[in-house]
Amino acid sequence: MSSADNSPEQETLSEDLIFDVLKNRRRRYTLHYLKQQDRPVELSELAEQVAAWENDTTVEGLSANERKSVYTSLYQTHLPKLADAGIVDYNQNRGVVELSGNAAQLEGYLRPQDDFPWIRYYLALAVVSAVLVLGDLLGVPPFEAIPDEIWGVLIVAAFALSAATHYVRRQRLAQQEAPPNVDG
Repeated sequence: MSSADNSPEQETLSEDLIFDVLKNRRRRYTLHYLKQQDRPVELSELAEQVAAWENDTTVEGLSANERKSVYTSLYQTHLPKLADAGIVDYNQNRGVVELSGNAAQLEGYLRPQDDFPWIRYYLALAVVSAVLVLGDLLGVPPFEAIPDEIWGVLIVAAFALSAATHYVRRQRLAQQEAPPNVDG
């Protein structure tokens, strides 16, 4: 039986352990919900939300069998596995679970995915900026008509606005209610 009292101290998780833990969708849902709540969560609350996501419904729309199935598997299998890995603190007697300090190591693996092709966008922005600068340096009309300082401000502003948009979009994805990237 796992509990917060006997979970491993903060240690580096191996990539094999991380992949083993994350290969199960129910555990990924669990970790997403715990991260979203950022507080100790009752097992029944966790089971209801995971069951709702799995059945593509609301907590209110769940059947008793759907709740019980998820509750039982979390109680008997998934939470003890996460606790043994040191990713959650799970007090099985009290039915309370929360993320441990080791959970932060999963961040790169569970990060919400943005469908926007940011790498291509930034590459295109850099190419356009290079063309503008080259056109200005070579004195090609209409580029030469605009002072160098204005080009510099416009290019820096374009990158700054792009980075701010990228950051805000990533923050919104991290706060989304449905778990990201959990198919499979």
